[in-house]
Amino acid sequence: MYIPSQEILEKYANVMVNFALRWWKWVKKWDVVFVQIPESAKPFYIPLQTAILKAWWHPIMQYLPDGVARNFYENASDEQLSFVPEAYQKWKIESMTHNILVIADSDLHELDGIDPSKMMKRIQSNRKFRDLRDKKEREWKFSRTICMYGTEAMAKEAGLSLEEYWNQIISACFLDESDPVQKWKEINWEICRVRDKLNELKLEYVHVIGPDEDLKLKIWADRLWEAGWGCNIPSFEVFTSPDCRDVNGRMKCNQPLYRYGNLIEWIRLEFKDWKLVSAYADKNDDILQEMVKIEWMDYLWEFSLTDARVSRITHFMAETLFDENVGWEYGNTHVALWRGFDECYAGDKSQLDNPEFKKSIWLNMSPEHVDVISTAPRKVIWTMVNWDEILIYENGKFII
Repeated sequence: MYIPSQEILEKYANVMVNFALRWWKWVKKWDVVFVQIPESAKPFYIPLQTAILKAWWHPIMQYLPDGVARNFYENASDEQLSFVPEAYQKWKIESMTHNILVIADSDLHELDGIDPSKMMKRIQSNRKFRDLRDKKEREWKFSRTICMYGTEAMAKEAGLSLEEYWNQIISACFLDESDPVQKWKEINWEICRVRDKLNELKLEYVHVIGPDEDLKLKIWADRLWEAGWGCNIPSFEVFTSPDCRDVNGRMKCNQPLYRYGNLIEWIRLEFKDWKLVSAYADKNDDILQEMVKIEWMDYLWEFSLTDARVSRITHFMAETLFDENVGWEYGNTHVALWRGFDECYAGDKSQLDNPEFKKSIWLNMSPEHVDVISTAPRKVIWTMVNWDEILIYENGKFII
């Protein structure tokens, strides 16, 4: 079985620790890093632990066994699915300064046939934990990041050999560069330049037009455009949480979605005035239908664009972390129906601690966030507050 070289894994760990987490200026010596790493990613364990130790931080390594999720869902009662260990969750959030999550799936279809409502119930039980985490993040006391370790199962799902799959990871994360951390800083500066320009333009509406999309949505005056900031590795997108009360049109997603151990294909969404009036998938539609039943999960909470020139991802990877950042010929557009971003609020973020205030400005508190993606050709027209219209994105590229 192919395993990347020690040099590549050490560079990867260095990117996660010294770019993705150290991007935040408030970090200090002896911070606590909580790492969740699956059994399938065992060769990455030591490089990550070493990078954290060399940064003078404390690592807490949670090693996750493969192939145990199905047993839980098959045997758990409703009470066990909904159980919330509040004292443990509070201690965990209070104890850690940073979090690294490594995605490494040994079986992408492990949960095939599991009742989708069981998975939704489990997801909703994590809401309080996410709220605590988000509050600490808003206070600049916590940072998190995600990366991916390629496995045979993931490569097979993407139609690649494991070495070819890893070549995509290596290229996308600039691990073939002599100094990947410096390269990431340069890429992030360009993405942030685009983000800043979009914020300067004071946009009122976004209109996406293409063979698979005709979608118009409003951007609030109190919303910001944001960029990845190392929260995902890789991340090339520029995104915002729009005013979901003013969304009209349709979107067909030509990229499959892997979620809860299942493949959902050819998702079609239609909005009228502000509400999701139609959602359908050619494959595993029952899971999609269970997802949109959850409170707040039938509105559009994110809009994102990726410039094809900055992304090195050239192949479908069967994992949203990469697929939502694909470059290809036309870049990508993706939206999320299920959770807005606190960082996209332009006002006093301390007010977001109040759930009623958060509801009043339509930044929802759903426990889940799932992206659906289109890579079809499209152009994006922006209407500014003075009602002038400009073409800002075409053929996979920002024109600013």
